[in-house]
Amino acid sequence: MAQVKPKKALGQHFLTDTDIARRIADTLLPYKGLRVVEVGPGMGVLTRFLLEAGHDVTVIEIDHESVEYLKNRFPQLESEGRIIEGDFLTTDLNELFPGPEPICVIGNYPYNISSQIFFHILDFKDRVVCCSGMLQKEVAERITAPEGNKTRGILSVLLQAWYNAEYLFTVSEHVFNPPPKVKSGVIRLVRNDVTDLGTDPRLFKQVVKTTFGQRRKMLRSSLRPLWGTATPPPTDHPLLSMRPEQLSVAQFIELTNLVASTRRQQ
Repeated sequence: MAQVKPKKALGQHFLTDTDIARRIADTLLPYKGLRVVEVGPGMGVLTRFLLEAGHDVTVIEIDHESVEYLKNRFPQLESEGRIIEGDFLTTDLNELFPGPEPICVIGNYPYNISSQIFFHILDFKDRVVCCSGMLQKEVAERITAPEGNKTRGILSVLLQAWYNAEYLFTVSEHVFNPPPKVKSGVIRLVRNDVTDLGTDPRLFKQVVKTTFGQRRKMLRSSLRPLWGTATPPPTDHPLLSMRPEQLSVAQFIELTNLVASTRRQQ
């Protein structure tokens, strides 16, 4: 069977170390019996171990050459219609899997769209109970960064509002074809018990994005565009003298409610 040539435009770096592939697949061992979506399987090094572990696997691959390779390598997936040629970023998981059943997502995620993938997963947070896999180490560290960490950012807060995020292990750049210029990190996100943030979720997202958009400023300055105009913005709240990376999810919720209260007074 001919090998697939990695394509730079798709951010393809094929994992060649089967021990690491097995370790990544093992991150879903607590979720046997659930549907598993693998994003960007490439030549199926991870797919193999997911199937060996007994998972109900569907793969989504945008590269036609990889799709043809996967059809030959995993005829059982092909016969069951579980090899989907398409873009995960435009895939509606509710249409793909109608019903309320929980879903897991896993992958060796392309570096160039890894953040977009996790934003897309947030759209299906009520279905995706676990998301794990490998991505650029810098992004993996950012997603799992706790409050007070300088690498904390928009994705950190938005994901950690709904998921418990864990950095599992680092992967050398020398176990890929072709080798990337940076190391990779493997993470796992597990859905928490939150069903209601206790604030307007759209305003919450706006507050997070606005503050991190000017992350060097104190919150009293970066939030200025969001305050209501009928009353002067508060100045003595302790959160307002902080910077966004210092805040926990709970503090961002408190901050969002503070912004909302000034708007209600308009």
